[in-house]
Amino acid sequence: MSEAALQGLVPESLKPRTRKIVLEDYCVSADIGFHDFEIGAPQRLGVTVEVWVDEASFAAEDHEDSAWNYDFLRTEIGRLVASRRFNLQETLVRAIYDLVAARKGVTALRVSTRKPDIYPDCAGVGVELSSF
Repeated sequence: MSEAALQGLVPESLKPRTRKIVLEDYCVSADIGFHDFEIGAPQRLGVTVEVWVDEASFAAEDHEDSAWNYDFLRTEIGRLVASRRFNLQETLVRAIYDLVAARKGVTALRVSTRKPDIYPDCAGVGVELSSF
């Protein structure tokens, strides 16, 4: 069925109420941690960002210029992580959160990080910050 044939057939109860952009498990090398053995020894860090955006910021048509630029997430987070060392995941998560929350169209946000190589009996240890 063509898009034109489907026009008006989606019931009001099924129309989207939220729109989310996701960057999941972005693996970066971060100089992070406060223990002596961590300082100056970059380690793997997984970053996940979920960004809910308003309707105007979520592409309604199949055109690049109408899309929310999620390349920004990967590029700017990578730049932020490389820009300095962090003692705490909490500090880094707050910096990422603020960077994304300031973008146009963001209505809700969740940012988490995870160190996967800390304990042999855990998939990872991390922190999360969200607007809800």
